[in-house]
Amino acid sequence: MRAIVYDGMQDVKVKNVEDPSIEKSDDIIIKVTSTAICGSDLHLVHGLVPNMPKGFILGHETMGIVEEAGKDVHKIKKGDRVIVPFPVACGHCWYCEHELYSQCDNSNENGEVGGYLGYSNTYGGYAGGQADYLRVPFANIGPTKVPDEFTDEQLLFLTDILPTSYWGVDIGGVKPEDTVVVLGCGPVGLLTIKWAAFKGAKRIIAVDRVRYRLNHAHNIYGVEVLNFEEIDNIGEYIKEITNGGADVVIDCVGLDGKMSTIEKIETALKLQGASKSAIEISSQAVRKGGTVVLVGVYGLRYNNFPLGDFFSRNITLKMGQCPAQAYVEPILKLIKDKKFDATDIITHKLSLDDGKHAYEIFDKKEDNCIKVILKP
Repeated sequence: MRAIVYDGMQDVKVKNVEDPSIEKSDDIIIKVTSTAICGSDLHLVHGLVPNMPKGFILGHETMGIVEEAGKDVHKIKKGDRVIVPFPVACGHCWYCEHELYSQCDNSNENGEVGGYLGYSNTYGGYAGGQADYLRVPFANIGPTKVPDEFTDEQLLFLTDILPTSYWGVDIGGVKPEDTVVVLGCGPVGLLTIKWAAFKGAKRIIAVDRVRYRLNHAHNIYGVEVLNFEEIDNIGEYIKEITNGGADVVIDCVGLDGKMSTIEKIETALKLQGASKSAIEISSQAVRKGGTVVLVGVYGLRYNNFPLGDFFSRNITLKMGQCPAQAYVEPILKLIKDKKFDATDIITHKLSLDDGKHAYEIFDKKEDNCIKVILKP
């Protein structure tokens, strides 16, 4: 089959690889109908996630048709159309029973955290879904059958960015009349803005440095936008214009933020997990007693973390990988009821064969690229 594989730092290729097969009795194989590139896939390509062997199949946002099912799979059957949430979860450990699926105790032999599809050997070594076919383990827990009357484009993001963005707003406790700052206007950031508005936030401020993304946030969603490269000390500026800071700041940037020279050196030496600029902005932009949610992915330990700034102002910090399975059904109902639609962020639909080009325009922010869907 064809697959998009990691071929070394800053290099992806579409290659012919061996087809997946049933390895355990609760596995399924799906024929992929749509897959997408996520911002966190770029962390792998940039060498910021360890244990990425050459030839590793990328991708954790995938849906398709069940081609084959193991004998112990009872939730779905051959021929079902399914979306596949990115966490690999067993369903019966303490964490799964408490809906912390991204921290499953039985899905990752290589580390303490749970396993994720297409996200290096560090996170379980599971091949990803940017391919013709995908093996899905623990198929009674993750894959969810979806209605035929909706397009792939309407449903694909249930695999990651719809639950992740909703989860950030949910654990941030966003409520009517709140002021919310969203750092980063990539796919997750834009959907976070939509969810904050859905929850009734009175004022939403979006921050980025990519003009076309800011234009999308302003023109499509009608929110305030700030380009942090055009304003000195953006965190303090937000604190000033909000009369003391936002109720909730949601960091959708993570380690992809703009790095200082020192951070670049320390990251190259593996002493730091890339940028923490969004964290620093958050520490200034949030009000006393407010909440900061880190949705963007972070890496190793971080020097000069503004812990004292958070502590002295009674800030609540929440963070982590979204337990996506817990949010699929509620969001699917909203889609069915036509109360939420995420398709406006889709800017490119390309063939899987164009995978290398797709990664390039997404990574370099060319051709007004916000979100790419790939079709095998």
